[in-house]
Amino acid sequence: MSIVSNSLKRIKPSPTLAVTQKARELKAAGKDVIGLGAGEPDFDTPNNVKNAAIDAINRGDTKYTAVDGTPALKKAIVNKFKRENNLDYLPEQISVGAGGKQIIFNAILATVNPGDEVIIPAPYWVSYPDIVLLADGKPRIVKCSEENKFKITPEELKKNINNKTKWIIINSPSNPTGSCYTKQELEALGEVLKENKNVFILSDDIYEHLIYGDFKFFTIAQIKELKDRTLTMNGVSKSYAMTGWRIGYGAGITEIIKAMAKLQSQSTTNPSSISQAAAIEALNGTQDFILKRNQSFKERRDFVVEALNKIDGLSCLKPNGAFYAFPNCSRFFNKKDKTGKKIKNDSDFVSALLETYQVAVVQGSAFGLEGYFRISYATSMDNLKKALNRISNFCKSLA
Repeated sequence: MSIVSNSLKRIKPSPTLAVTQKARELKAAGKDVIGLGAGEPDFDTPNNVKNAAIDAINRGDTKYTAVDGTPALKKAIVNKFKRENNLDYLPEQISVGAGGKQIIFNAILATVNPGDEVIIPAPYWVSYPDIVLLADGKPRIVKCSEENKFKITPEELKKNINNKTKWIIINSPSNPTGSCYTKQELEALGEVLKENKNVFILSDDIYEHLIYGDFKFFTIAQIKELKDRTLTMNGVSKSYAMTGWRIGYGAGITEIIKAMAKLQSQSTTNPSSISQAAAIEALNGTQDFILKRNQSFKERRDFVVEALNKIDGLSCLKPNGAFYAFPNCSRFFNKKDKTGKKIKNDSDFVSALLETYQVAVVQGSAFGLEGYFRISYATSMDNLKKALNRISNFCKSLA
């Protein structure tokens, strides 16, 4: 008899973390690997945020805090939602966790019963389905086409809602594609959701500030009739280059927030007191650096997408947000790499790319859509130029 629980057997380790770890191992073995797998800004945490953490340590703010966030951080989050999204919340409608992943984890485990379905548009962030499976729920995967820029349509949403549907997860800007839902697109989805009053919406807004050009960010909780059925998740990891600080937050109705706090009280107790102090400064302090960094990300995006589309056999949409590109590599299936191994699918494609040309990317099937791969351009332009040259040479080498 296995000691491992049946629920844990249903899930797999994070593919994105696995790629990052594999790249680290190859580097440690002396290989010149360029890692484009991690969804992590290469910029440092701003100095004012780091100084706020140092001040908190020197003040002795090193004790337990309230389970789901200090009053000061909750106030900063309430002010953020009002200032940036014109959304009104009370402090008791805010939950703070050890990263955005814990907010999603807590929300799903606190609300999903065995057999409940969660609609997940694919391609999706790798953890959504596994979190649902851990809660004994059923992920209902809706594959979204490249023609629709990898976004679910109202017709597809309507067709997949049934009496078991508990949640739909919307991620905009998207990981892995960088696609963003416009206000009009979310309002169209909202019309379907208004007719299905038992469906809750989990809006993953973690890349909110990473948008380019004239695109205007809009979140579905801004639709008045849906606000009380929406849990909006956000955090400081991506916008403020604070991935390691592990602070995410969510806003929603008090019933869900209290349930999440109960779960957190029996798991991690509370997020780091030092990280919470840093997050207060991130949200309340200057935001000027976000636009400057976005300009760097935009330059990298433009270079990566243009370079990918110049490679014979690859094609790539230009994303409006996040720091990912999601090129189509299906034209290389059934070709052979220089070792003679046949490329049968996107997993074979990314494995051969790593083994023969030392570039680490993540296969599209890890995100629920076969035939693609994800590039993170959250790295230096020098690395990107080298990596795209290697990808080009790799594609040319496929016989």
